[in-house]
Amino acid sequence: MLSHTRKNKILELLKTHKQISTQELEEELNVSGATIRNDLAQLEEKGLIERIHGGAVLPKQDDKSSFRSFHKRSEKNVEEKKSIGKKAKEYIKDGQTIILDASSTILYLLPYLSNCQKLTVITNGIYTALEVKNEEDFNVILLGGIVRPKSGSVEGLIGGCMIDNLSADIMITSSHGFNVENGLTDFNFYEVELKKRMVAKADKLIALVDHTKIGHTSAAQFARTKDIDVLITDSNVDPKEVERIRKSGINIEVGE
Repeated sequence: MLSHTRKNKILELLKTHKQISTQELEEELNVSGATIRNDLAQLEEKGLIERIHGGAVLPKQDDKSSFRSFHKRSEKNVEEKKSIGKKAKEYIKDGQTIILDASSTILYLLPYLSNCQKLTVITNGIYTALEVKNEEDFNVILLGGIVRPKSGSVEGLIGGCMIDNLSADIMITSSHGFNVENGLTDFNFYEVELKKRMVAKADKLIALVDHTKIGHTSAAQFARTKDIDVLITDSNVDPKEVERIRKSGINIEVGE
């Protein structure tokens, strides 16, 4: 069983049982305890579960509809992400059509868009759409599809059909991982499929990737290295990684 399939199965089991032990997961998925513990650690890092002694539970949500519950997973490296968002704004011009994915990193770009005029924003991000909908000079298109529990994104083929009839000057995206060999990768297979279509419909691809994600690979690729026009990271990135990325042909920018 592939890693992303196994993790999605863990989430499905938790949704049904609310709490599950490591031993039960070992038996259900027929993998070792070490593999399960690694999966649970990665799911907890993304804010999708909470680990308890001997197993895991779904995270408690005081306000499931709040921006804060979605934003919780982006509380690390906040200043770095602000610097990335500020640098990304330099690539956006008045009158453009831009695609923004549903990642929490994108939220750090949005405050810098308030001075833009006549932007059309296409997004599968629920909270992204809520943040920009009150900009009077913006046209906001929220892609349709499936909304999963505790998710800030819209997923599925409905959104794919919508994006097929649109086009954009720029797509701006984040990812769970990036390296030169595997490009941009993410955890959620369903959202990855939609991101692939977004990449295909934009003239330029800009990736916002903080230093903690560079050098890592997640479950599924949605953009190859050669598809990326600009990669923006933060000043804590390893200089050797910067040089390696630059040699691959990507224009890499470092936010300050």
